[in-house]
Amino acid sequence: MTSRLLQRSLGSPDYDGIRQALRDDTSTPVISVRGVEVRVAVLPLFTHDGRQAVRVSSTEPLTHVLVGVDSASGKDVTLLVPEVDAPRTFTLECRDDAGVVGTAQVTVTPQRKWSVFVVHHSHLDIGYTDPQGTVLRHHLDYLDAALRLAEETASWPDDAKFRWSVESSMPALKWLDARPAEMVESFAARAREGVIEVTALPFQLHTEACSTEELYRQLRFTTQLQERYGFATKSAMHTDVPGAVVGLVDALNSAGVRYLAAAHNWAGRSVPYLHGGDKLTRPFRWRAPSGNEVIVWFTDTPHGMAYMEGNTVGLTDSYELADDLLPRYLSALATRGYPYGPGTFGWQGPDAPREPYELDVLHLRVQGAHADNAGPSIVPASIARRWNEQWAYPRLRSAVNSDFFEHVEERYHDRLAVHEGDWTDWWADGLGSGARPLGYVRRAQSALRVAETLHTLAGADATEQIDLAYDKVALFNEHTWGAANPWEDAEEAGDSGGLQWTRKSSGAYSAQDDAADLLHAATRRYAAALSESGTEGGALASFAVFNPGTWTRTDVVRAFLPRDVVGVDVPIALVDSRSGETLPHHEEFVDPVDWPTRPIGRHIHAVVPELPGFSYARIDVVPGQSQAPEPVELDLGGVIENEFYRVAYDVREGYISSVFDKRAGRELVNSDAAAGFGQYVYDQYATAPHFNHLSGHVGAHDRTLLGDRAIGKHATVVKAQRTAAGEKLVVELQGKGVDWLRTTIELHYGVPRVDLTYQLAKQGTPAKEAVFLAFPFAAGEPTAWELTGGVGGPGVARVPGSAEYMLPIRHWIAFEDAELTIAWATLEAPLVQLGTIHMPYAPFPPTLDQEDGTVYSWALNNIWDTNFPAQQQGETTFRYAVTSEPAAQGRRLGAAAASGLTEPFVGALISDSPAVTESYVSVDHPDVLVTSIGQDGGERIVRLQSLAAEPVEATVRLPGLRSARVSAGLARDMRPLEVTAESVKVRLPACGVAAVWGTCS
Repeated sequence: MTSRLLQRSLGSPDYDGIRQALRDDTSTPVISVRGVEVRVAVLPLFTHDGRQAVRVSSTEPLTHVLVGVDSASGKDVTLLVPEVDAPRTFTLECRDDAGVVGTAQVTVTPQRKWSVFVVHHSHLDIGYTDPQGTVLRHHLDYLDAALRLAEETASWPDDAKFRWSVESSMPALKWLDARPAEMVESFAARAREGVIEVTALPFQLHTEACSTEELYRQLRFTTQLQERYGFATKSAMHTDVPGAVVGLVDALNSAGVRYLAAAHNWAGRSVPYLHGGDKLTRPFRWRAPSGNEVIVWFTDTPHGMAYMEGNTVGLTDSYELADDLLPRYLSALATRGYPYGPGTFGWQGPDAPREPYELDVLHLRVQGAHADNAGPSIVPASIARRWNEQWAYPRLRSAVNSDFFEHVEERYHDRLAVHEGDWTDWWADGLGSGARPLGYVRRAQSALRVAETLHTLAGADATEQIDLAYDKVALFNEHTWGAANPWEDAEEAGDSGGLQWTRKSSGAYSAQDDAADLLHAATRRYAAALSESGTEGGALASFAVFNPGTWTRTDVVRAFLPRDVVGVDVPIALVDSRSGETLPHHEEFVDPVDWPTRPIGRHIHAVVPELPGFSYARIDVVPGQSQAPEPVELDLGGVIENEFYRVAYDVREGYISSVFDKRAGRELVNSDAAAGFGQYVYDQYATAPHFNHLSGHVGAHDRTLLGDRAIGKHATVVKAQRTAAGEKLVVELQGKGVDWLRTTIELHYGVPRVDLTYQLAKQGTPAKEAVFLAFPFAAGEPTAWELTGGVGGPGVARVPGSAEYMLPIRHWIAFEDAELTIAWATLEAPLVQLGTIHMPYAPFPPTLDQEDGTVYSWALNNIWDTNFPAQQQGETTFRYAVTSEPAAQGRRLGAAAASGLTEPFVGALISDSPAVTESYVSVDHPDVLVTSIGQDGGERIVRLQSLAAEPVEATVRLPGLRSARVSAGLARDMRPLEVTAESVKVRLPACGVAAVWGTCS
């Protein structure tokens, strides 16, 4: 009684409820007399001797007779009729001891002869069900068990042999390093035979949190497995997370992977069927702008079943239950849009419309138990063995993941629909639940590219350390951000939220530390290498200022001059050795009284003009006539400017009232927008915390659940300064949800960019909240934005069913019109909402009228009730940049705006005087970026990425280049390039990547 009460109250049926719904939905009542009901289901079951099945169920035991054909007694019976190739009507008589209870006409229709590939795996949540270390040790134990089961069933019929797909390769890599040689060889032999398959992704990623280089590097082990153990990685599995970036297609292709099994868990927080998901056929071919494709299978239900479908139909319980449910499931797929009705796992929406599934082949995942991190079981293979003895069709095959795709590719490839673009993740909002560690990770992603480049230029091979740091970054981007009940702090199981988040977030901070350490070391090594190549000069010291971006730009460099190199009482000047011109500079002295624990000296800020990409300029420190000028205190009225912009802050309203572009003579801020430019917006929701999966049960069709909305108030200008390098305005505000809020606006002389920094400190609260920073531009809708491995935009294709109310970007958004292009960039905060702020509950209605030119940076939130942290606190920094240029191409200007945040100039202190400047690589196409320079043995690797929407050819020049090869990403199938005048021509596909491997003198 109690369980029925709860089920009917909370709307989340248990397995019994789901299965009964399947029985009811796939059978037809044909007799109802004296309280007895009889239902009939014509099912796709065929015997080896050419008969097909009719299932009859009754509320009381009866004898069921298909007149002249077959009969059986009981409450649930299977009657067999000759296989039909057209509808045929039979008479059903149902009898008890007193005689005929009732009769009915039953029409038997032709049925599909299904091939069902049962893919046994364990979904890896690194955490959630237990602390991370416990989970990983269990997965290594699972591989022990999988190997034993594979060996025990080696003599079974081929379709029934136990097979195991390693959904996430990380446990397999750890296992191969931790087990005795004979076990490793046995595992490798099973993998070569196709009994065990290691799939491509190391763990299940929020791919939109990954940088492009990070995504490629996480697939590098595929080559290692082939070389060390002799088995190929053919397919990938993407589980739980409902979406993936377009760049994943190219990354998988680069690793030789062309198959992807996706099991999207909508968790009630997603409404794909409202955004074209009902038109997304399966399997389908997912195509990137480059033309690369993967064949995709995805679990097709909006009801949260995801990777549990095989368990739902009994394949881990018993043959009898599977015999009952699996044919019904197949019948439902063939005749209706979705196999289950509304209510499954808390689904609150209507039954989604959809055409029936059209093929007769099915990819059906199964786990050893109905749980994340479940181990292997012999039951699915045992069921397959008995099933195939009993039935000719459906044919069950205990399969590895790629078996299904090879079958489909051979038979149906040209019939499959093609879908293009980003498959935007419905769970990306969860990234805002850990804003501070996420910001650290995003800084690390940028620093690692520069660190690897400088190590390479210094002649040091840091590949292993760089890869390990990227692994740590990716491990934070793994999709498990917390326990099942993240607000609890137990020591084990799903209540170990405190322990799990401590480890997860500390990994982010450690990754950023590793990246900073590598950049620190690389800068010193680079400086030492340059010093060795130089001669003693007349300067007190010198800096090699390096531009790690692709294009020539003028920008600020921040460098440290230690007291033991040049005394702090010695006046200095900075001279650009290229031109002999003196560069104005600003100094900030580290006072040993204030900072006895830090190096003593001067932090120097100077603007270096026209520095080509991947080049350095030598800036000499020479004796000056007087100490650097002290900052000039400006009027506190809130206005600063440089040659390019005048920025005005409205102290009364608490936001930037104007960003005026002097060159264009145009205001960039929409003064009529609902929110001010850079305004702090704090939302609270009228939903309760600490209810597992509550957000998946909550529907919001209007603003009713928007409990409160507040803005930053009581602004005070605390600093307005002019230095030799530029002007700065610092404003402090008060606001709900924060202890304090600080806005810093900087304009550097000669730099056409507005730099914005927001810092806030907050206490943790379980109350449901979100912080937005508003940026209303006087522009139309955005025309382009950066994605991981691609570029999106309003006219760019997306996979049907993608999330639309929010957008996880890499770094930039561009606006274009006939007169002016504007670009906005973010460093730490990837989530944006365009034009309005939406409610964070399905179906995500807007709370404001649409304004096409407004970007809302969704800086942080805690709207999730499971898997993500329940609250966040501490001091957190968010950095943004704005730039504009007449008639610029939006993608290029967007990348330029981001470069100031992600690729700041590096000032390396050198002791001797090398050449005044040197360029290490250049590319002649304005849409092609050099992302980093690495090395492999004696070869230098130049990594390229295209922003262009069409294929392009670029000339890449490497000084001293003698021979070269090119590959797509990390692919080892390279082709030689003709070298002419130390240059090669490289063709890049649309939004594609490539790597030039060159041998240089």
